[in-house]
Amino acid sequence: MRLRTILGFLRFGAHLEFRAPRPAAPGTIDLAARLAMLPTRGLPVMSPVEIHWNDRQVPFIEAASDRDLAVALGLVHAHLRLGQMELMRRITYGRIAEMIGPAGIELDRTLRILDLPRAVPAIEAGLPGETGEWLAGFVAGINHYLAEAPALPHEFALFGLAREPWRVADVLALGRLAGADFMWLVWRRLLPALNAPEGADLWRRLVAIGATPIIPDGATGPLEAAATEAALGINNRSGSNSFAIAGQRTGREAAWIASDPHLGLSLPNTWLMAGYRSPGHQAVGLMIPGVPFIALGRNPRVAWGGTNLHAFASELVDVTDIDPGQIAERTSEIAVRWGRQHRLALRESPAGPVLSDSPFFDFGGRRVALRWVGHGVSDEFTAMLRVNRARSWTEFKDGLASFAIPGQNMIYAGSEGDIGHVLAAHVPADAEPMSAHPIRRDGNGWDHLLTSAELPAWHDPPTGYVVSANDRPAAPAPVVGHLFSSDDRRDRIRALIEAVPQLTFETLAAFQQDVTVPSAGRLAHKLAAAARSGGRQPTPRQQSLLAALEGWDGRYEAGSAGAAAFEQMLFHFARAFYAPRVLAAYSAAWTLRDLILLDLETVPRPQLERAAWVALVRVARSRLRGWGDVHRLRLRHPLGALPVLLGRRYRYFDLPAGGSSETVMKTAHGLASGRHAVRYGSNARHISDLADLDQNHFVLLGGQDGWFGSTTFTDQVTLWRAGAYVQIPLRPETVKRLYPHSTRVEPHPAAGGG
Repeated sequence: MRLRTILGFLRFGAHLEFRAPRPAAPGTIDLAARLAMLPTRGLPVMSPVEIHWNDRQVPFIEAASDRDLAVALGLVHAHLRLGQMELMRRITYGRIAEMIGPAGIELDRTLRILDLPRAVPAIEAGLPGETGEWLAGFVAGINHYLAEAPALPHEFALFGLAREPWRVADVLALGRLAGADFMWLVWRRLLPALNAPEGADLWRRLVAIGATPIIPDGATGPLEAAATEAALGINNRSGSNSFAIAGQRTGREAAWIASDPHLGLSLPNTWLMAGYRSPGHQAVGLMIPGVPFIALGRNPRVAWGGTNLHAFASELVDVTDIDPGQIAERTSEIAVRWGRQHRLALRESPAGPVLSDSPFFDFGGRRVALRWVGHGVSDEFTAMLRVNRARSWTEFKDGLASFAIPGQNMIYAGSEGDIGHVLAAHVPADAEPMSAHPIRRDGNGWDHLLTSAELPAWHDPPTGYVVSANDRPAAPAPVVGHLFSSDDRRDRIRALIEAVPQLTFETLAAFQQDVTVPSAGRLAHKLAAAARSGGRQPTPRQQSLLAALEGWDGRYEAGSAGAAAFEQMLFHFARAFYAPRVLAAYSAAWTLRDLILLDLETVPRPQLERAAWVALVRVARSRLRGWGDVHRLRLRHPLGALPVLLGRRYRYFDLPAGGSSETVMKTAHGLASGRHAVRYGSNARHISDLADLDQNHFVLLGGQDGWFGSTTFTDQVTLWRAGAYVQIPLRPETVKRLYPHSTRVEPHPAAGGG
């Protein structure tokens, strides 16, 4: 890390410790006090709007017009998550240094190289009138809150933020941040290994097995890590499960849907819950703060969920040898808190921005450019608004044609019992099945992008269900991506569905908490057999460990000694068996266990037995504990990543956790021999019964409110751990009964709107 960055972090740490305001203590601001903070008079609406709230501060908005609904929705998003939205806005534009000082300069350099909002002006110019009006109303609601709220969130004082009005362009830019490509995370982790002599073989092996990358361990400092991960796509659905079961399978007229997105675990949660009704809109579900559509949820006729497709949306192009005259340069000014303005030189090649100018990517001295679908024009907002209002499979599928990033497996369930699966993405028509290296030397191609209208889709398959868990799509062509998740989660969900003749809400809720990985149990048995077959005599302690491995069925329950023994055994086995560079590449993939299983079938037996014995000896030196003793669910604000004293006031939970990287209830981690934190995983859940307008259930790992000290900041953690949910009904009479707290939004007296 550069000296300037180190000194910058020290300065921000001193500010945080001695000058910044302290966040309110947990649970000190009750719901009545929070709702009293909402500025409800003088809004640019034509008629009064009713906002009903339940005890967990989940809103249901009723408006007389679509425009009024959009305004109220912007007001609600700002009320619940303005601090989070402002940080996301500044990350999107590369404005971190103006919040944390010189420590943010190199982060801003990378963000401005990536240039997430590049296509926003053209996107805004091409929006259909209805979408533009919806976004304008949403922004008007945000700005009313920003101007009139009696108090602003903690983040404003902490980061020195001003009351800066929002624009439609800012909302569109947040959509680009949410669409950032997960492959950028892959390259950060894999490139050092792939630049080695054996790099091409490693890449082919990873692609052949469909290896999906894990979230990297972070950058060179805690704030750097948090901001870099946000910038490089941790906010998109890099994981997730979503499945729908047709009415024909259960003997019902309507379908079921269940989804749980997998994202970084932090407070506030990445999602907020909401419901609303106007003449043109009626839906409930999960929303990204600052983005005015329901990303997963339902309306009266259809429901939808999604998982990251891991689509081929970016590529690296070697531009080392092109004529220097083809490299253009522009300057960009960065405002720096506690410092002078900093000027950056940013370079652009014919293939795209020169990514190798970023200090966070190691290209071995080559000049490499980034080509990204997101730098072109696409319209995810119109696509999702059409999905939110769809009444049939055809309207759902057709509505997704303009959806490009991040590529999604969109899952559909209908009130008439039908189900479906759409590949919603824009991918190059000339994508190759596999290349020798992720960096291309030929910058040609991408002449035509395929849309969901040309990509495969499945409606009412004979099985009676559709399941997506980031696995490789079944269709052999066209090529939609290179790296996918292991089949473990998909296969486990399929097995759970097949094993239950009559599905109920309770069975689907149990599916979402499932923590069994049969392939992990098989790998544990193979490692135990290898350790036994070398002719050595185990000690009593080693014998106890072998028995735990042999008796384990792959179930990662928090109290499981077998799960703890297996993960420790795997950690030490991998280090004894693989060269460090190979292990680094393998460890960049969720398919690490699949790769090891394959290797166990092909390597010489003595080598396998020797590594398994070394692992057993090392594990025997530690105390065998339950999985939850070492596998921890730590919930915190991103500032909680700061060193012990500085971050202490932003940490909230350190709890035992079940699950693992490929369990249905994902709680992801890398190789671990001791106590460690879940890095990302299932952070929200949704189940809807399409036979009943009111049977829609959601829960967040955290809480609805982003206001520090609010009683609803972390109140759903207990629900989450118990497998409970929050109901968001669609029937007005049920809303009034379950959502007893009411707020009336009044129009401006001059004209009733504008």
